[in-house]
Amino acid sequence: MNEKQRTESQQVKESRPTDKKSEKDYSKYFEKTYAAPSLKDAKRRGKEAVQYHNDFSISEQFRDMGKGRKFLIRTYGCQMNEHDTEVMAGIFMALGYEPTTDVKETNVILLNTCAIRENAENKVFGELGHLKALKRENPDLLIGVCGCMSQEESVVNRILQKHQFVDMIFGTHNIHRLPNILQDAYMSKEMVVEVWSKEGDIIENLPKVRKGNIKGWVNIMYGCDKFCTYCIVPFTRGKERSRRPEDIIQEVRHLAAQGYQEVTLLGQNVNAYGKDFTDMKYGLGDLMDEIRKIDIPRIRFTTSHPRDFDDRLIEVLAKGGNLVDHIHLPVQSGSSEVLKIMARKYNREQYLELVRKIKAAIPNVSLTTDIIVGYPNETEEQFEETLSLYKEVGYDAAYTFIYSPREGTPAAKMVDNVPMSVKKERLQRLNAVVNEISAQKMLEHKGQIVDVLVEGESKNNPDVLAGYTTKSKLVNFVGPKSAIGQIVKVRITDAKTWSLNGEMVDQIIEVK
Repeated sequence: MNEKQRTESQQVKESRPTDKKSEKDYSKYFEKTYAAPSLKDAKRRGKEAVQYHNDFSISEQFRDMGKGRKFLIRTYGCQMNEHDTEVMAGIFMALGYEPTTDVKETNVILLNTCAIRENAENKVFGELGHLKALKRENPDLLIGVCGCMSQEESVVNRILQKHQFVDMIFGTHNIHRLPNILQDAYMSKEMVVEVWSKEGDIIENLPKVRKGNIKGWVNIMYGCDKFCTYCIVPFTRGKERSRRPEDIIQEVRHLAAQGYQEVTLLGQNVNAYGKDFTDMKYGLGDLMDEIRKIDIPRIRFTTSHPRDFDDRLIEVLAKGGNLVDHIHLPVQSGSSEVLKIMARKYNREQYLELVRKIKAAIPNVSLTTDIIVGYPNETEEQFEETLSLYKEVGYDAAYTFIYSPREGTPAAKMVDNVPMSVKKERLQRLNAVVNEISAQKMLEHKGQIVDVLVEGESKNNPDVLAGYTTKSKLVNFVGPKSAIGQIVKVRITDAKTWSLNGEMVDQIIEVK
């Protein structure tokens, strides 16, 4: 069954509201498909409407599948991947599986992958190399690769050719099909490949197993329509499609009732939220304006595209309250010429004007960014423009990267004419500026009393607690373990380049 036939079959089923069996048995919404992903198909933005389903349930035939079995998921990449892992863990546990961190005792291992950069891809293939020996020791072990890498033809072909011990590959649009995929993997002697090169539907009511109960992630939209020339995300995650505001608000209220202290709204291009709605005019600013009234101490969102950061959003963020004073605003380059080659759809001046508006409305705002150096054709003068923009904005921090081509993107076809030695030298110079300004920004906190959301023990010292300010500054201090999961006041005694040290000055100020 091809994609067109599958979609038509789905539409026929959904046009029969009286078919109760079809409504209850969610697995029958989609027919079984075994096909590798098609980048050619993924590049086509389909005209068909995104299907919105709010009645997901585990079919009775799968209920005891996980009885006596354990699962392990290793996650690579962004918060969206972490959120997908929470959903898959929820599905596993609904099937009766138990979580484990021990590869020796697990029955299923999933690698939830990232395709943004070559380094992330190399880590996954390195991990597959280690798992081959484990599979040899335990032939009944199921090994799966899912996430963004699975949406790439080249990746699937490489696994098919060189890692035939892998049992299943499925894509970002197929997570809700996990019970069916597992069943097929148990029954089949061949690798199960299920990757849909379609836009992806919106599936509500998926089970989730969240990590802890301090910080929660809430997906508000999926996909991206920006098609920056270096980025594979529009192909691996599909077109922009927004969840309904009532479903998002209900989820945030539920987290607040559970005692969560912080919620981050997620999307590949989060501030394009609502632009795909045809029945109302409703954007991220409107959503944030409603969510800020919910009794939860901190609300964040990530990640932004400057092109969609509108005045309404700035107006709402300026109201403060539980809307934090930190914004991640990726710029990628300070050169208008390079930005044009990247297809970012804004120039240096427009970006700086946006920063001016944000700072005027939110004077104490903390800005962070993403920057790529060594883009094809980037000249020394253009790189210098990036350095000057960084200093002019005065970012608190930045994620910096050397450009690496991703197969299937327009940039991968460009002549990569910047030598690696030059790329590395530019990255070092940029990082020197990033470190210098970060140290200055940190020093401004010395002597101040800040509110810290305590996340747990320090990674380096179990006797020290660690948490973050509203500006996303890491703070280490000595305090009682009862402070974990709470917001406490800490006086900053020492400032480092990337973290702060302090002392707790009073008891917990926020108890949920």
